[in-house]
Formats: sequence, C-alpha cells, structure tokens
Amino acid sequence: MAAVAEEDDFELIDDAHLKDLLAFPPEVQQAIDQVLPSNDPLDRPDFNAVDYINQLFPTEQSLSNIDDVVNRMRLKIRRLDDDIRYVVRGQTNAGQDGREALEEAQKAIQELFRRIKDIKEKAEQSEQMVKEITRDIKQLDHAKRHLTSSITTLNHLHMLVGGVDSLESLIRKRQYREVANLLQGVINVMEHFEKYMSIPQIRQLSDRMKHIQMEVGQQVIADFEEAFSGQGGKPLGPYALLTEACLVLNVLDPKYKKDLLKWFVRLQLQEYLVLFHENQDVAWLDKIDRRYAWVKRTLVECEEKFGRLFPSEWEVSERICVEFCNITREELSKIMAKRAIEIEVKLLLFAIQRTTNFEALLAKRFSGTTLGDDGSVAATPDTEKPVSTNPFEMDDEEDDEEEKEKPEVKTVVKTKPPAFCGIISRCFEPHLQIYIDAQDKSLGELIDKFVADFKASGHPKLETGDGGTILPSCADLFVYYKKCMVQCSQLSTGKPLLSLTATFQKHLREYAIKLLTNNLPKSSSTSGGLSTGGLSISSLLKDTPSDITKFTENEQRLVCCILCTADYCLETTQQLEDKLKEKVDSSLSDKIHLSGEMDVYHNVISNCIQLLTQDLEASCEPALIAMNKINWSMVETVGDQSGYITAITTHINKTVPIIRDNLASARKYFTQYCIKFVNSFIPRFINHLFKCKPVSTVGAEQLLLDTHSLKTVLLDLPSIGSTVARKAPASYTKIVVKGMTKAEMILKVVMSPHDPPQLFVDNYIKLIADSDTTSFQKLLEMKALKRSDQSVMLDIFRQRLPTPPAGEGTHTPQNASREQESSRIMKLEKLIKRL
Repeated sequence: MAAVAEEDDFELIDDAHLKDLLAFPPEVQQAIDQVLPSNDPLDRPDFNAVDYINQLFPTEQSLSNIDDVVNRMRLKIRRLDDDIRYVVRGQTNAGQDGREALEEAQKAIQELFRRIKDIKEKAEQSEQMVKEITRDIKQLDHAKRHLTSSITTLNHLHMLVGGVDSLESLIRKRQYREVANLLQGVINVMEHFEKYMSIPQIRQLSDRMKHIQMEVGQQVIADFEEAFSGQGGKPLGPYALLTEACLVLNVLDPKYKKDLLKWFVRLQLQEYLVLFHENQDVAWLDKIDRRYAWVKRTLVECEEKFGRLFPSEWEVSERICVEFCNITREELSKIMAKRAIEIEVKLLLFAIQRTTNFEALLAKRFSGTTLGDDGSVAATPDTEKPVSTNPFEMDDEEDDEEEKEKPEVKTVVKTKPPAFCGIISRCFEPHLQIYIDAQDKSLGELIDKFVADFKASGHPKLETGDGGTILPSCADLFVYYKKCMVQCSQLSTGKPLLSLTATFQKHLREYAIKLLTNNLPKSSSTSGGLSTGGLSISSLLKDTPSDITKFTENEQRLVCCILCTADYCLETTQQLEDKLKEKVDSSLSDKIHLSGEMDVYHNVISNCIQLLTQDLEASCEPALIAMNKINWSMVETVGDQSGYITAITTHINKTVPIIRDNLASARKYFTQYCIKFVNSFIPRFINHLFKCKPVSTVGAEQLLLDTHSLKTVLLDLPSIGSTVARKAPASYTKIVVKGMTKAEMILKVVMSPHDPPQLFVDNYIKLIADSDTTSFQKLLEMKALKRSDQSVMLDIFRQRLPTPPAGEGTHTPQNASREQESSRIMKLEKLIKRL
C-alpha cells in the first residue's frame, strides 16, 4: 500500500517541476553517460512521457494489455527502490570502514618514520667509524706524496748539478755530439725549477746554464769561421766535428743558427758580389743569364762539398738561393735606376722572361719553407710560407691559345702563387711603363691597320657567327688584349696592370670611333649643321625628311654588322673588366672601370638603330605625302586599301626581313628597332592624317579602312617575311595598339556629325582624350567647318577642359615670354618626334 501511495504522489507532481528536477548541465549529463551507459528511453535526458506512452500503445487494440504494462512498471519501480535502499545502506557501512582504514594507515606511517630514524642514526655512527679508520691513512698518503716530490726534486737537482758540470767539461773538449744530447736533457730538467728561482742556489745554476749556452754557441760559430778561413772552399778542421756542432745549434736558441747560416750564405756569395758588381759589363740586363748560370754552378758545388755538413732540414741550398735572389733584386734595381734611359722593351722583356724562368725553376726545386713574409730568409726553417698577394688562381696554361669562346663571368677564389714567384722579377715593375708604352704603340698600329684594311677592301668580308655578322677585326683586337693582359699579369698585378687598363680604354674608344662610327653610312641630312642623334637641326625644321638618302641593301647590312660588332664589343668589354679585376691586386680592383667605354658602344648601337629607323621612315615618307595629295572630299565609295598603304607595306616587307636576319644574334636590338620605328612612324602618320583636308564621310571611312590595314601590318612587323611564326613582344604590341587606335578614333570623330556641337565635343573628348586645342582645331579643319563653327567648337572644347589651379592662369610679361619660348621648344620637340 505504501508503494501505491508513493505512486499516487508522484503522479500529482507538475510536469514542468519534474523537468526542472531532472535537468542536468551538459557536462554532468555527459559524465553520467560515460559512467552509466544505457539504451533505456527512460534514462534519456529529453524523455517525453507522452511519446513513450504512444510508443507503448500505438493503437486502440494495444490498450487491451495495459494491465500487463502497468504491472511491469510497478515491478521495475520496486526493484529500483530496493537498489536505492541497498546503495544507501552500503554507503553507511563504507564510511565506517573508511575511518578504520585511515586509522590503520596513520599507524603504518608512524612505524615507517620510526624505522627511518633508526637507519639514519646507524648511518651516522658508521660514517664516524670510517673517518676514524681513514684518518691515519690520509696522513700517510700526504706524507708519501710530499716525500715523492722531494725525492724527484732532489734527483732533478742532482742531475742538473751533474749535467752542468759535465757540460762545461764536454764543451772544453769539443765533444759536440755528447754536448747536444746532454744539453737538451739539462734544459728540460731546468724547466722543472722555474718555480724555485727565488732560491739562490737554483738561480745560480740557471745563470750558469745561460752562460754555457752562450759560450757553446759562440764557440761553434768560431769553429766554423776558423775552419773556413783558408782558401779552396773546404773546411780545414775535422768534418765530423762541424757536423756534430750543427746538432748543438739545433738545441740552442735559434738566433745562433740564424747567425751561422747568415754568415755561411754570405761567404758563398762573396764571389757573386765581386763578379756582378754594377760596374761590370756582365751586370747589365743583356747578360742576365750569366747571373743565373753562376748560381746554378755554385749550388752544385756547394751540395757536393757541404751536402753532408749541415742537417737537411736546414735547407742550406734554398737559403743560398733566397739570399742570391734578394741580392740580385737589389742590384738590378740600382743598375736599372741608373741606366733607365738604356732600357728598351725587347731588352726588358728578355730580362723578365729569363728571370721568371729562373723563378719557376727554383719553385720546382725548392719548397720555399725559408721564405719570410718580405722575401728574406726566415729566422727558422719552420717559418710558414708568405701569404700571397697575387690575386688570381686560374690556370693560365691555355692563356696563349686563341680565344674560342667568350669566357664566363664567375667568382674565382684566389690562392697563393708558387714559391719564389716575383722574388726577383718584381724589381722590373717600376720600369714596366716601357712595356705599357710599347703595347700602346702596337695597339695604335693595329687599329690603323684595321682602318686601312677596311678602306682598301671597301665593305669587308663579314664573318658570320651565331646567326649574326661582326667585323673580324674586333675578335683580333680582343685576342690581342687577352695576350697583353696575361703577359702583364705575369709581370705584375699592381699599378702596371692599371696602366695597361688605361691603354685598353683608350684603344677601345678609338676602335669604336675609327672602325664603327666613322664607317656608318652617311645620309645627306647628317652633313652640315649641328647634329642631333644623327639628324641636323636644319633637317628637323623641315616638314619631311625626304632629302634623307635611302640606304642600299649592302649599307643596311653594314649598319647591322656594325651594330652586332658593337654588341660583341660591349659584352666582351664587360668580361674584360671582370677578368682585369680578377687578376689585379685586390686593393686596386675598385680602380678598374670600363663603364665609360661600354657607354661608347651603347651610343654606337643607338646610332645604328637610329639610322635604320630613319632609313625605313624615309622609304615610307613618299607614300604618306601621296596620301596627303588625294582629294578625300571627292571619294564616293569605299574600296580596298589605298595605294599608299600598299607602298608602305612593300617597303616594310622589303626592309624589315633584311634587318631581322642580320640582327639574329642581337634579337633585343631588333625589338628596339621595331619599337623605335613605330614610336616615330605612328605620330608621323597621325600628323599626315591631319593634313588630309577636307575629308568627307566616305573619305574618312576609306581612311579608317586604310588605317586598320596599316595597323595589321604594324602588328605583324617583327615577323614579316619570317618562316618561323613568332609572337611580337607585348610592349611593342601595346605601343602599336595605342597609337593606331588613336588614329582610328580621330577618323571616327571626323565621320561623326558636328551638330549639335556639344555632343560632337563630348564625343571627341571621350574617344580621343586629348586636351590639346591644336589637335582639336586640326580635326575641325579636316571636316572643313566654317571659321565661325570652329570658334564655337573651340569655345565649347575649352569649357569642357579641366580648370587650371589658381595662379596658373595669371599672365605677366615674364610669363608671356616664357610661354612663347616654351611654345617654340614644344614645336621643335614635336618636329624631332615626327622625324
């Protein structure tokens, strides 16, 4: 009965209040689903009783078993109640069990702390016992260490005292082999007493050792001087004694060995100083071979006599050669300074060649370990090789061959040259200006020969390479340049190479002027008057350049040839500059600049393009004049393109393929040629359009057809007559489309009715977008309007123009003169653009 009562109370609860009681936050509901997963609809958070009942009783017939369903529900409720009571009672017992477990854990922790404390006390007692046991062992260990050190020091002291006494005895007996062995040991033992120098006895032993070393060093040098004091070159004393004495010098301070070697080397070169004194005939450059022959004989004799006297690591022969080279360099410098007027280029090159050959021979024979930083003898044989100042590393074995291809511009890591390189030959550097002057003269003669050959043969036979033509003389010039550069860099990489660079610059300009610019075909407009880009001022002031002489096909090819030659010279000059910077000393590389010479060749290229453009314009000019002579007001029907367009197309078809084929190796300049032509021709064509007046509507339609035909021809101009279809550059196409579209717009405005005037002016501004009143007036004249109508149109046009900023509209006498002068300059500029 109690369960039934509870059920009745549950039914009385409001549905909304029930939903509030059973609604959990999303995170709580998610946790419940994870801990107690269930598929029962009653456990769903969005449970709906109506839907659940409808699911149990979908039809009226299903209501027949309602009692069974209610009984199952009540049974389920009772089971849930039992489970709840069981869980509640279990939780009560669990709390009691938890308290008991906690008390047991606390007791276990207290027991653990007690045991840890006992272990710590026992460990401290053990440590104290160990200290008491090892206290005596440490004392004994320290005593043993000090005793060992004392015994070792006493042994060293005994060895030192005995060694010093023995050394003094052996030195007096000149037993140098024993001295060398004992001396090294005593020096090593002495190093152990450096920290005891405050003790008087040790300091006295150190002073005795220094005195012994100085005494034995002086004694060995004196023995050598005494042994070589006789004549004949062989030592008078025992040979083995001197050999053993060298072992002693290896142990002593390096200065004793340096003094001995310096004395010995000078002894071997005494004869050389006498034989080749500057007052002797054999001292001059023409007999420089005898110097090197003498040292070769001397070295052979020295190695035969003293090959086993000195240790091999002393490099006595190399030291003799180094001293010989230093003396020779100084002597040659003095004698050349006194007799500089007698030096000729052949004599100088002969001396340099013989000297460099001798230096190469020394580099193969010796390692150069005795060379100091300044080329003098180093203090010890272990001195490193000097750091090279020679700036190039590339192998020059092929430098004397013909240049078969243009060298690549690349960064080269510069390494040290061979040993002995320049040790003598650098004395010739102050006199290399003689060589530079000779090369200057030779290059001048070479260019004069090129000019004479060009005049003698007329148009020279052109060498074709890579699809283009160049004058063969330019390749010969740069081959000669390369040989000069290589030869000079072998002589010096310093200021003489800068002087040679200046010579190169001079003759690069001369070649550009004498061989290229002076051989360009002349037109009648280029003679007389102030020249402006190939045209005289007098010709610029004329309406048409009809007086310009047209080039023949051979002249066109010659201009293209000169352009390709200038392009080749331009690229090769850049490579020449890079190569010179690579070879010259790094401190001087910033002083090498050939940009001025490259600008000269740029100007030659520009002049060639200008001449070719003028030539094509001159060919098209008669056709444009013929266009002006047609009475466009009498044209009644629109037919095919006019004859003047056909004439222009014919000239273009004839000229452009020749230029393109001859500029195949310089395609970028052909593109410049095309762009320059249309930039000049299209404004000229528009100017001639304005001269066609009056023009009827039909005449304007015919002109529009002709303009479209010309536009098509110009768009295809770069590939006219070519077997290979190639799209014109975008920059070129843009210029043609913009210029010819303006011409078409002009004709469309001419075709439009002029009434009403406002609409006509607005149409002009919209289509042409030109604020120049002069151009607008020319268009009105093409329509053959009356003066009054033109005045109205011009007034409307001025009103439509943007208002100038304040202050610009004021007119003063000074401003008026400036405007007049500016107007004249603008007219001249327009004439220049037209031409």
